[in-house]
Amino acid sequence: MELVKSYFGKTNKGETVYEYTIENSSGFKVTILNYGGIITEILAPDRNNKYENVVLGFDNIKDYEEKSPYFGSIVGRTAGRISGGKFTIDEKEYNLAKNNGNNNLHGGIRAFDKVIWNVEEIIKKDHISLVLSHESKHLEEGYPGNLKVRIIYTVDEENTLKVNYEATTDRKTIINLTNHSYFNLSGNLREDILNHKLTIKADKYVRVNEEIIPTGELVDLCKGAFDFREGKRVGNNIHDDNHDLKICGGYDHPFVFNQEEGYRALLEDEKSGRSLEIHTDQPVAVLYTGNLIDDTITLREGILGKKHLGLCIETQDYPDHINQPNFPSTFYTPENEYRAYTIYKFLKKM
Repeated sequence: MELVKSYFGKTNKGETVYEYTIENSSGFKVTILNYGGIITEILAPDRNNKYENVVLGFDNIKDYEEKSPYFGSIVGRTAGRISGGKFTIDEKEYNLAKNNGNNNLHGGIRAFDKVIWNVEEIIKKDHISLVLSHESKHLEEGYPGNLKVRIIYTVDEENTLKVNYEATTDRKTIINLTNHSYFNLSGNLREDILNHKLTIKADKYVRVNEEIIPTGELVDLCKGAFDFREGKRVGNNIHDDNHDLKICGGYDHPFVFNQEEGYRALLEDEKSGRSLEIHTDQPVAVLYTGNLIDDTITLREGILGKKHLGLCIETQDYPDHINQPNFPSTFYTPENEYRAYTIYKFLKKM
């Protein structure tokens, strides 16, 4: 196991950004920035043991600041949209920063994806961890509570990336963290993700409206366009004449996991032989198929962006649960600390 720290650039505020590359003995690499906790690159092997990048990202900090659709970042305090940019806790209304129409998206204007995180390195024989920490002040972006957050990225010899999320608060609040990596297992963005096979162990999905806000309606999959229980190509139904797909330009919907054992989602690329198992203790994942990516951005491979070039599987709690009476709501207090984890296990088929 090896860890290399190198200079990546300076933000428009003059903050120094470093990238940390963790590599195991077989050549599996994960590169992470202290800016936004962003995963910029993951090098994973194909069936011929060729290591190529399998996530979308940029090669400079300017693009991350100005053009990034949350590539690889930690998002919070809450993942997804908070409808109307407000919520109420114990009869007190909190008004949030509105950065997505009338709504709060992924925590606000300068949320966790845009801050410089403190980094601690932990180097062991069979794994390396980066512990990212940040303190978010009371009413930052409108959210209540002084929040102390730790994100622990761990890479091991089994080509596994584990992300642990921890947070403590000094008053009652909501927290819902995730990582927003866009995956593409073809290798160096050789193809889009429409031919990837995706399995999601979910029996229901959440309907959204034209603002991509959950309506609170849980829909049974019933072998329709949203049914990934048996595994199918991402592109099989993405262009169907389906209202829920058309308003988003593809998938951008929460899936509610069932109680089956093992992984929660499995992404496979038959041509390369790469596959990705996702394990988590979270109840939901938002499947986003890169519907808004376009050619105004250039990725680190020098490839122009295009629709469906990558997909996200954003493991999390129910989005906007505080405003949705049909969803279970989770609150965090000084006595109830936030804990969550997601494991990304990269495999190859011979």
